[in-house]
Amino acid sequence: MTTVGVLALQGDFREHSVSLRRVGADPLEVRRADQLACCDALIIPGGESTTIARLLLSFELFEPIQKLGRDGFPIWGTCAGAILLADDVRGELDRPPLGLLPIVIDRNAYGRQVDSFETDLDASALPLADGTETAPPFHAVFIRAPRIRSLADDVEVVMTLPADGDEAPEPVAVRRGVLLATTFHPELTDDARLHAYFVEHCVALARGDAALASDTAAGAGGGHRERRSPRPAATRPTAAGHAQPARPPEPGRHAVLAGERPRHRAFLV
Repeated sequence: MTTVGVLALQGDFREHSVSLRRVGADPLEVRRADQLACCDALIIPGGESTTIARLLLSFELFEPIQKLGRDGFPIWGTCAGAILLADDVRGELDRPPLGLLPIVIDRNAYGRQVDSFETDLDASALPLADGTETAPPFHAVFIRAPRIRSLADDVEVVMTLPADGDEAPEPVAVRRGVLLATTFHPELTDDARLHAYFVEHCVALARGDAALASDTAAGAGGGHRERRSPRPAATRPTAAGHAQPARPPEPGRHAVLAGERPRHRAFLV
């Protein structure tokens, strides 16, 4: 069974654990650096980004998580977690982000708590239920949510907020290899398809395990099937003893490491 750590310092970590069990994964609440060695992946939940950023340093988790992310470890950030994954954060974040995902993100960009909202998103990129040909919409909950202002060319847009007027659709779920970020809270609904997507694609890609998706679907009662196979990759052992893609050569490394910012696509100004 796949073990997915959920950072349990503050925020919606318990709700993520419930969703992970629905897709046949084994959640582990992470509060110490040594627990990361027991995990195949990590979720940084929604909550208060400034609080989580401070606690990462206080609990001496910032550097271990950052190193894992740079070495190809699957990490998913939701709302506050997406802010912490970004390499460029607008708004008052008084501690550094992890800087793993080449996106520009704006904290609390929709307004105050009263401006929070819910809406249905196109979910065609997510796993299909057995026997179905089309994916129903994903009901997304945005609570003091950030907005992705731009992203590097190699960042894939997974889900978008429908366009308003002449504006382009706004990315609200993005992926770069084994890193995933969503600006909303999938853990606050009964729909676990994004959790299945993370396990079936990001974790399977990192482990080089083409059978992982079918195993996960079986563990969830056959509720999901993978829509595409993980790409083959050179592998190396991780702290948890699984295979992960080897770190790519310098030209393909993340901009923070290579000292050069990637070209971005702008969505909002």
